[in-house]
Amino acid sequence: MEEFYSFGEIEKRWQAIWAERGVFECHEDEGKQKFYCLEMYPYPSGKLHMGHVRNYAIGDAIARFKLMNGFSVMHPMGWDAFGLPAENAAIERGIHPAKWTYANIDNMRDQFKRIGYSFDWSREVATCDPSYYRWCQWLFLQMLKKGIAYRKTTDVNWCESCRTVLANEQVESGNVCWRCGKEVEIREMEGWFLKITDYADELLSHHEKLSGHWPDRVLTMQKNWIGRSEGAYVDFPLVNSERKIRVFTTRPDTLFGATFMVLAPENPLVIEIADSSERRQELQRFADKAKHADIIERTDIGIPKEGCFTGSYAINPMTGEKIPIWVSDFVLWGYGTGAIMSVPAHDQRDFEFARKYDLPIRIVIAPEGRDLDPGKMTEAFEAVGRMVNSSAFNGLSSDVGIREITRFLEEKGIGEHAVTYRLRDWGISRQRYWGTPIPVIYCDSCGTVPVPETDLPVILPQDISFDWSRGGNPLNQALEFVSTTCPVCGKPARRETDTMDTFIDSSWYFSRYCDPRNDQQIVDPKKNDYWLPVDQYIGGIEHAVMHLLYARFIHKIIRDLGYSKTDEPFANLLTQGMVCLEVLRCPRDGYLYPDEAIDNGNGSYTCRMCGSEAEVGRSEKMSKSKRNTKDPEDYLARFGADTIRMFSLFAAPPVRDLDWSDSGVEGVFRFLKRIWRFVFDHLELLKNCAAENVIEFLPGTGSTDELRQKTHAAIKRISQDFDGRYRFNTSISACMEIVNYLYAMEIPEGGHPDYSATRAVVREAVRAMIQVLNPFAPHIMEELWSLLGGSALLATGPWPAWDEAIAREKMIEIPVQVNGKIRTRLEVPADTPDEILEELVRNDETVNSWLNGQSIGKIIIVPNRLINVVIKK
Repeated sequence: MEEFYSFGEIEKRWQAIWAERGVFECHEDEGKQKFYCLEMYPYPSGKLHMGHVRNYAIGDAIARFKLMNGFSVMHPMGWDAFGLPAENAAIERGIHPAKWTYANIDNMRDQFKRIGYSFDWSREVATCDPSYYRWCQWLFLQMLKKGIAYRKTTDVNWCESCRTVLANEQVESGNVCWRCGKEVEIREMEGWFLKITDYADELLSHHEKLSGHWPDRVLTMQKNWIGRSEGAYVDFPLVNSERKIRVFTTRPDTLFGATFMVLAPENPLVIEIADSSERRQELQRFADKAKHADIIERTDIGIPKEGCFTGSYAINPMTGEKIPIWVSDFVLWGYGTGAIMSVPAHDQRDFEFARKYDLPIRIVIAPEGRDLDPGKMTEAFEAVGRMVNSSAFNGLSSDVGIREITRFLEEKGIGEHAVTYRLRDWGISRQRYWGTPIPVIYCDSCGTVPVPETDLPVILPQDISFDWSRGGNPLNQALEFVSTTCPVCGKPARRETDTMDTFIDSSWYFSRYCDPRNDQQIVDPKKNDYWLPVDQYIGGIEHAVMHLLYARFIHKIIRDLGYSKTDEPFANLLTQGMVCLEVLRCPRDGYLYPDEAIDNGNGSYTCRMCGSEAEVGRSEKMSKSKRNTKDPEDYLARFGADTIRMFSLFAAPPVRDLDWSDSGVEGVFRFLKRIWRFVFDHLELLKNCAAENVIEFLPGTGSTDELRQKTHAAIKRISQDFDGRYRFNTSISACMEIVNYLYAMEIPEGGHPDYSATRAVVREAVRAMIQVLNPFAPHIMEELWSLLGGSALLATGPWPAWDEAIAREKMIEIPVQVNGKIRTRLEVPADTPDEILEELVRNDETVNSWLNGQSIGKIIIVPNRLINVVIKK
């Protein structure tokens, strides 16, 4: 043991000990309460970034806390290893995706181990391993049997840059690819789909099980994406035609007010009903423009909408009137029927469109007690009211009218009650090599034939060419892979060459961790039911309507197949904030690395290349393109793993963005060195304190009483911070306060009357601080624990207990004056901050009763002694 804090040597030693003893390997133990802690597994890009460090430090702190408290803890790690980056690397670097991926995995695994995360490496999985994706293929076959997986030709999102289809959830704002950021186009293609829509109601209703345990924002995003709407289908006959246009509306009570119709530009009917060749050309140009427009902007009510008249008319089935048929970009093909009825008096978007193109507005819902004049309206009336201008339905409340008109539509055979969803079936076909092969064979005699389960896995061929100049999916060129025999008739056949969307892989990996080496079934149901649901799941909010929705869907499939009894895979969800850093930007040379700028010492910077003044931008997510990244390796070498782990937890609450600060990192490093130095400066006094279970306390001085109170209050606060709130920044701050107190405290020499009491309290405080800081900085705390006599590993406990009576802060009574006269008294903890006292005073009933309706001018506070409220004159 050295007095110098040699973090490199310490961290290596304890990582080796944890590994040798299998401290973090877990097993099903019915005698213990289980805790499954899981962070979203990473893509093996090759190097960890600071976002990784923070994300996994959050989960590691939680897992270590639970382990110290006697739980059976599973904290696994694996790799989301299939995907486009590996295939692109093969093209750019001339290296096989498998070789690139496994080399990256080896490097990142080494980095994870050097940071000291408490992962159970015996459960490691990689989705590109045949032993894993075999079960993705098996799962697909089960869904094929149940009719959940099916093949169809439809319009799909195509990314030319990635040369593959994208699911709707993978097209981001601006109509760009989620992966490469390039524009997405619409193509008609054949592909495989999963009927996630069959589970839409359950995906919505089970939000009740997650409410209070998942962020409201995530639940809202999923609810909006699923988009359940209840209403009616209504048929509008085309004038001079036998055809009808079917629309869906949530407001059948407004049917009498439908004065025009609008079709999606992509609707094939648009060109068919155009009344002239000139009109067809105009409509085609309009449709082509709309296809390349941003879907978010097309549906944003705040953006003016463009329209084009088809020249044709339909009949309003309730009024018998001819109404014009328009085309507009705000109607989307593929959502609903691709056509809407427009009621401008009672829908704001329709109102603005009607005003722009001088279309009629008819009032059919009026507010109680007054009439509306369409000529004077400045906005649509969308609230509940009474029905007017609606024939036999006049006078009904509009919410009653919804039900009554729906019944009328069904009686007359011109419509029907319906529930629709914005959610669309999940297209999983990808025209890339590095993914799970879809286990299907095409036979000219037998048609589409599933690969027999006994033949799984269908293994990706290793000898593959990535010559994109030949066009298409690389697997199409792998003749030995494509050519096969039909398992039904034995004739020559061909394999499916599309691979699965990689979100399939990540939609059930949490179950595979429960039984990762099982080669007989996807997972042992008993093991799955022991560990699931995941007690704490951690990951970014950007996965709200992709991974998190898909995982909930696939888990329900696994449940229905009999491999789980749980309805939801993740009991609690924490969406961590991003790691951000200020950006430097030169007007000429663009974004700058820190070493490309000269720090002028006054908050300004100069570009080294051109001498221009560099702009200091706001903190943004760390990004290579913005040159504001920080390499964990540099900080591991300079400060050690414990420092960067603790800083990432101290600088901001987990759910908030973290602004990276080198000075903050240095501050945490100094804090750890202060703890180290205090222990070595008082080794004789602290000797064997880690071996003590109970400390007998003698009556002491005020300072010892105060230290005891701070120690027990800190244990309580930190224990509660781990109870779902995860305010690690305040936990670490409480420990810093105690360390500061220890340094400021006078510790008497042996023989002094107060020595025994002081010795006992200081030993308790140091022992407790080492214990509660262990989840945040485990290497140094294990070292100090061992130094001070701990015989067992600190990693496995114990966690300290607190005494509620001791933890309670000293309360004082502060008189409160109103204009100089004492009117009440507040009982508060000593040294309560002024802002809290002000809030208490402003909300105090007695104080407010003496204000006589007047307002407070100012509040004067004499700390711990007096509060005077001055009434505003």
